[in-house]
Amino acid sequence: MFDSITLGQYYQTDSVLHRLDPRVKLVGTFAYLISLFVVDSYVGYIVAALFLAAMIFLSNVPFRYIIRGMKTIIFLLLLTVCFNLFLTPGEVIWQAWIFKITKEGLTFAIKMAVRLSLLILGSSIMTLTTTPTQLTDALESLLRPLKKLHVPVHEISMMMSIALRFIPILMEETDKIMKAQIARGADFESKNLIKKIKSMVPLLVPLFISAFRRANDLAMAMEARCYRGGEGRTKMKPLVYQGRDRIAYLILLAFVVVCILTRIYF
Repeated sequence: MFDSITLGQYYQTDSVLHRLDPRVKLVGTFAYLISLFVVDSYVGYIVAALFLAAMIFLSNVPFRYIIRGMKTIIFLLLLTVCFNLFLTPGEVIWQAWIFKITKEGLTFAIKMAVRLSLLILGSSIMTLTTTPTQLTDALESLLRPLKKLHVPVHEISMMMSIALRFIPILMEETDKIMKAQIARGADFESKNLIKKIKSMVPLLVPLFISAFRRANDLAMAMEARCYRGGEGRTKMKPLVYQGRDRIAYLILLAFVVVCILTRIYF
């Protein structure tokens, strides 16, 4: 079940997206996510889907590997669709007992499902093509103006990077604990909700203990390497914009303009 989680994992390969400056990818991801809430027509979603398809092609990451991340949000996706489908008022097109589907609810549910799917896939592309270290450097560089307001930019970037990196580690740890508990007779496949909740207790307790132990080991390792925050630290690989990064910004700007035009004219 944990093989389907791709968020936070890095896929090692050589591609155009892998060679881009991480700041470009971070800005591009945020711009893409915002654009999904700007567009409000099928034409806009088609444009967003085509743009994402082009990025997937340029990333050289297998589509099957990327699409695995959708398995983790199927329940959330279905829940969101059902709420919008049955609770949106409007012109009724089907009704049975207290349940009714409206034309507006059906349209909104389809748009929300497409929006969430593109959002998850777009976020996965960034983490699959960018290492946690690159993400930390990019976030710190983009938030550098906030240092004038005494915001601990480096520490915030480091915490976000560590949290993102711990996602696949904790999933792997959960998988190991589940297999150990199954070997001791635990039943995680029961369809009874009460039994399923009870079976989670022997899983969560060792998982929390393992997470705290890993956090403590990481803190000790950072102290042993004389880590004292970002003040005065230098970069082994400083971020420098290249020609391809400027071209990427222009393509991103063109995409945002197209999204705004679809919102105005469609």
